[in-house]
Order: sequence, then structure tokens, then C-alpha cells
Amino acid sequence: MLSADSKASNIEVKYTQIFINNEWHKATNGKTFSVINPSTGEEICQVEEGTRADVNKAVEAARKAFDIESPWRKLDPVARANLMRKFASLLRRDIDYLSKLETLNNGKLVEQTKGEIFFSANCIDYYAGWVDKIVGETIPGPNDQFIYTRHEPIGVCGQIIPW
Repeated sequence: MLSADSKASNIEVKYTQIFINNEWHKATNGKTFSVINPSTGEEICQVEEGTRADVNKAVEAARKAFDIESPWRKLDPVARANLMRKFASLLRRDIDYLSKLETLNNGKLVEQTKGEIFFSANCIDYYAGWVDKIVGETIPGPNDQFIYTRHEPIGVCGQIIPW
């Protein structure tokens, strides 16, 4: 197999800003930091340095999607699943670019990062298949009561993923 930098070193970094609410943003504090290729020690690019203010902006945008009148909340579950499948398809379409970019970032072999991206696309497809299958239940209750469960998301979840 080839080393990390022999197949991926000439890849163009297209996006370095923070992606919030379907838009690219500069960091609130105006700062950037270097992303270093662990195989060579060279700088790959400068990316925006997100802070608590940027996280808060992302959380606020995500919370708005839970509003009763939001377009996302009103979107049919099958349409949501189709969007997820489209995202998975785009990951597969761009796997060469994405795997080379990820190889620069983490020093792994290109074939290994291709496998990880392909696995991610499969995972997204899997969960897209559940979108229209998660339903509530009707439970018998005393005195002819009608009891039902309804599954709904409880809120926004944030993650810091270093690799």
C-alpha cells in the first residue's frame, strides 16, 4: 500500500469555515488554527477556530428545527429519509476526494479512510431506513382508557469529534 502522503498530498482543501444551518461561517472570534499533516508535519490549511459562541449559534439553529412551524418539523418522514440517502450517496460519489482529504488530516492510508467513509454512508442509509418505521404503540388501559406512546426527539445533541 502507498504511504499517506503519496496518494493524497496534492488534494485541494475547499472548505475551512464552520458549517451552521446550511451556511459557511467565519469563527465568531475571527481566529483560525493550523491543521497539520501528521505524516509530514506540514500545514495542510488554516481552519476557523470555533468557540462557545459558535457552538451556541449551531445549537440555536438546531433548536429552531424543533419549532412546531419549522420547515424541517413539517417535512414528511419519507422526505427526511430521502435527504439522508442523498447525503450518503454524495459521500460515495465524492469518496476519492474525501478519503484523500481525510488521509492528509489523520495520516491513515487512503484505502482505510475510503472504508471509513463508505461505512459512514452505509450507517446513514441504515438510519434513513428507520425514519418511517419508528412508531408509537397503543396500550390497553383501565376503564376503557385510550393510552398511546409517541416517539419524539427530546432535543439537540452536540458532539466534539477530534478525529
